[in-house]
Amino acid sequence: MLTIAAQKGEAFCDGMTRRGFLRIGGLGLGGASLPKLLQAESATYRKPRDHKAVIMIFLAGGPPHQDMWDLKGEAPSEVRGEFNPIGTNVPGIEICELFPQMAKMMDKFSIIRSMVGAGGGHDAVQCLTGRKPQGPQPPGGWPSIGSVLSKLSGQTSPGVPSFLGLSPKCKHDQWGDPGQPGFLGPSHAAFSPFRGGGKEDMVLQDISIERLADRRALLRPFDKFRRDADRSGAMEGLDTFTEQAFGVLTSSRLARALDLGTEDPKIVARYGKGTDKLTADGPWKRLDQFLMARRLVEAGARCVTLGFSRWDWHGGNFKRAREDFPLLDQGITALVEDLHARGMDKDVSVIVWGEFGRTPKINKDAGRDHWPKVSTALLAGGGMNHGQVIGSTTRDGGEANSRPVEFPEVFSTLYHALGIDARRTTVNDLSGRPRFLVESEHAPIPELVG
Repeated sequence: MLTIAAQKGEAFCDGMTRRGFLRIGGLGLGGASLPKLLQAESATYRKPRDHKAVIMIFLAGGPPHQDMWDLKGEAPSEVRGEFNPIGTNVPGIEICELFPQMAKMMDKFSIIRSMVGAGGGHDAVQCLTGRKPQGPQPPGGWPSIGSVLSKLSGQTSPGVPSFLGLSPKCKHDQWGDPGQPGFLGPSHAAFSPFRGGGKEDMVLQDISIERLADRRALLRPFDKFRRDADRSGAMEGLDTFTEQAFGVLTSSRLARALDLGTEDPKIVARYGKGTDKLTADGPWKRLDQFLMARRLVEAGARCVTLGFSRWDWHGGNFKRAREDFPLLDQGITALVEDLHARGMDKDVSVIVWGEFGRTPKINKDAGRDHWPKVSTALLAGGGMNHGQVIGSTTRDGGEANSRPVEFPEVFSTLYHALGIDARRTTVNDLSGRPRFLVESEHAPIPELVG
């Protein structure tokens, strides 16, 4: 481990003292291991708040839509389940009784009850790219929305990657996927501080900034030699990684965003902490990652992805819901309330969803099984029209009854909120062929942006 040395009480140029350093583990500048952690393209500086962003909350495993925000009180008991609907502050909209905080501020949310077209796999790919993993793939694969934003818009702040993933490394690794760069390449991958063992393990020891600069100068001729010798193109992103490595090490902005000790204790308490214990083979139930996401966006990030709990409830559906619904209710309402209080609600879009829904009929183990035919999504912020429900499902919650919404339509809407026309904007694949972010038939959802 390495620590940047400094005189006692000495601060960096932006005022951060040695006690507040960002800690980076496994540094080996000669082998460029630190640069490989930092995978977002550099860009000219803008004010941290002078940008739009998206926070994506992935509910790994497929949340039970008919027990959350689409209750079927008139259905038979084997479909209806154990929970009752409650009214909200928007007349006519009812949700599960275990989301009382959301009910009080439903005017700040929109529910899509008729998501269709799920691929059916236990992964986050469709929620991160808008495309089915088993569908046609260009060489290198489709990039996630965070990688696209990194490519199109770059950084807003030196030392803060455009694209960050807060999920830990899970036993079922796809459930901790922050989003892959696909054909855009590794320089647009997510910076994921928790997938390598935790930010507390990331330390630089006993090396001054001057020595770090000397090593940087020494590294350059070796990089040039390797780049000249490389015929595969794999070295092209190294300069980007290296520049950002030194940017992070000599800036406190990312460190401060991840350090909740600098936040107002009342706000920290509003979000809650949750638990950092992994949920079986899925993510943890950390509530403070919702706060980290807001702080990262405020610091300059364009896209932050995170995973919350494990929702593959083939058994004990209602027991687990009683544990997880109130936590999700607290975390998501704290985030949206905080965005509104800070005037960030017009610029920051929030989406909450999973890879598919659950079966209408409760099984013998009091669980619900996989159900790709229909699922749900929750949106907030982004300057969208909220306080509404989009679409409906059949009496048993098994299929879309009205206004089916496809995953690419949601992505078109998110890009629209980010100021990007996804049906006209392209990024080049590995062969140089321009690829549209969303195909032309998938317009932004008019109920949200009209």
